Amino acid sequence: MMDFKNKLNSIPILKKISSLAKIRNEQIYLVGGFVRDMILHRARNEMDFLVIGKGTEFARDLADSLNVAEISIFKNFGTAHFNFEGIDLEFVGARKESYSRNSRNPVVEEGTLDDDLNRRDFTINTLALSLNENDFGELIDKFDGQGNIASRLIRTPGDPYKTFDDDPLRIMRAFRFASQLNFEIDNPLLEAAQKMADRLKIISQERITDEFLKILASPKPSVGLIYLFKTGVLKVVFPEIDKLAGVEQKKEYHHKDVFYHTCKVVDNISEVSDNVWLRFAALVHDIAKPQTKKFIEGTGWSFHGHEEIGARMMKNIFTKMKLPLNQLEYVEKLVRLHLRPIALVDDEVTDSAIRRMVVAADDALDDLIALCRADITSKNPAKVSKYLENYEIVMNKVRDVRERDKLRAFQSPVRGDEIMSICGIGPSRLVGDIKSAIEEAILDGKIGNNYEEALEYLLKIKNDFLNGVES
Repeated sequence: MMDFKNKLNSIPILKKISSLAKIRNEQIYLVGGFVRDMILHRARNEMDFLVIGKGTEFARDLADSLNVAEISIFKNFGTAHFNFEGIDLEFVGARKESYSRNSRNPVVEEGTLDDDLNRRDFTINTLALSLNENDFGELIDKFDGQGNIASRLIRTPGDPYKTFDDDPLRIMRAFRFASQLNFEIDNPLLEAAQKMADRLKIISQERITDEFLKILASPKPSVGLIYLFKTGVLKVVFPEIDKLAGVEQKKEYHHKDVFYHTCKVVDNISEVSDNVWLRFAALVHDIAKPQTKKFIEGTGWSFHGHEEIGARMMKNIFTKMKLPLNQLEYVEKLVRLHLRPIALVDDEVTDSAIRRMVVAADDALDDLIALCRADITSKNPAKVSKYLENYEIVMNKVRDVRERDKLRAFQSPVRGDEIMSICGIGPSRLVGDIKSAIEEAILDGKIGNNYEEALEYLLKIKNDFLNGVES
């Protein structure tokens, strides 16, 4: 059994909070995620406090006593927040909530400690530690939250149907916690999620996307993704990924289930990178396979062009899911190029082909190779070893060409203003065409990636372009 009192005494800010509660004649409790993560031995720099009284006034008094100038007050929610010595502190007065069927925004009233614990989403988040002088460090555990943490189980404090009916976003949160903590989900909760998936349609896309990205950012995203799929929630929140599921067989040919393959790829990339957009690219890299699937007699299944079609799907997906558009080009690039590296294994592959991949991938090249490695999901160790060896061959070729040709931040060594001066033309599309011709010559290996050879090539080709304009 954890010694909570000693744990709390080791955190200096908590003694100050306890003293202020005595002065204000109010009760205060440390609640929710911090208590849960303390039991799980997970580091956390956010603390939530429940005040039986005026939470925002308590926060103001505490901030004043700590000489903290910046404090955020959210009157509509009765909460206050500020940062002290790298810890985010949030205070709320105890409340009870009631919901209407058409909104997840509750009607809030002042409440008791019991009222507040009753309204919480999952038992693992209902734990409260007293910071009051008479019972400092005592754990309040109405719903066996500590037992559920020990058994690694996510349950609701009350009827899961009512929990999800009140706030359907809790469906996403359940899967997010399962993924973050590697917990299992109680069967009644799963049944309720399955039957109430459509209720998520009243939730804003931004809130759904935020929870979805938190699942992707978790240590093993497949946990949450598979729960989303098995309950039918994925069909509501990301139907394009849901459509990846299923295996077809014709004669002796079958293709692997693309959804479960994708989950494995996402887990693989998550072992080597915390970049959530690289993980997102792994999630969507085969997204166009369902519409490009074709059976070829004597050969088997083909998904020709799925990488290009998948890349073109990204803009609509980013817009629909309200994802940050500054990540769109990066994800498009990885989806479009994810088959390119393995095609460059052959000894006869030209330097030109290597150059073109390096330039196309640009600063995402290392992430592209990481994605390609993660895409190896065979259960045959010999096959995995061979594929990894092939990618190392490609990377050796890439390193050789990239360093030899100085291809980092590639563009024509002769700039646009110089092209205009030499050719006697103003800003126009022609300038871009000439610049592209120089770049193509470098990529094809006709000239080196240096100013002298690029200038000489410009002087050689300029009249062809200028005569074309005149005619």
